[in-house]
Amino acid sequence: MQKGMIRLCYRKVIDVHSVKPWDKLVFEDTYKEFLMQVQLYNQDKKYFSFSDIITYVPAAEKLHFLVSAAVIGYLKQLQGRVPDLVNNLGRLFLPFKNFRFEIINSDVKDKSKHQVAVNFFTDPLVWHDTINNMLLLSVPGNTENGELLTELFTLPPFVSIYSLKIPAPYGTTEQGKDLPG
Repeated sequence: MQKGMIRLCYRKVIDVHSVKPWDKLVFEDTYKEFLMQVQLYNQDKKYFSFSDIITYVPAAEKLHFLVSAAVIGYLKQLQGRVPDLVNNLGRLFLPFKNFRFEIINSDVKDKSKHQVAVNFFTDPLVWHDTINNMLLLSVPGNTENGELLTELFTLPPFVSIYSLKIPAPYGTTEQGKDLPG
C-alpha cells in the first residue's frame, strides 16, 4: 500500500573539520572560489567576514550561486546518488538531480571559518510505511521479476521530508473534490 510520494532533503555541512576526501576537496575548492568571487563585491577590502560582506554589499548574495560552480564537478562524481545516506544494508540508494549550495560562513583572512552546505533534494520516492524509526521506501521503476524493490531507511540528522504528495482517496479527484454521480 502506498501512503504517498515524498522527496527528502539532506543538508550536508562541510567545514575545516570534515574528514572524508570528497568533503575536503569541496571545502578547498569552494574556499578558493570564494576568494576569487568575493573580490568583485569587496574591492576596497573593507570587509573580511562573509556576513559583513553580504550585510553591507547586498549584491553579494550572488556569492552563493557564483561559488556553487566549484562543486558541480564533485556532484557529478556522486553519479546521481545522495552521499552518506545508506539503507539498512549499508548501500547508497537515494537518487538526486537537484541541489542547492549555500555559504554558511567564510572569511577572506581565515580559512578555518569557511563553512558551506550542499542541500540534496531526492527524486520522488514512494513512501509505503513507517516501521518504528524507519521509512519503507521504493524508487519508482526499481523492479525485479515484476516485484517492486524496497528500501528500509532510518532518518538521520540533517534529513527532512521536503515534500509530500498524498494520493487522492477513492471517489475523489486529485484536487479532493468528489466525483460526480
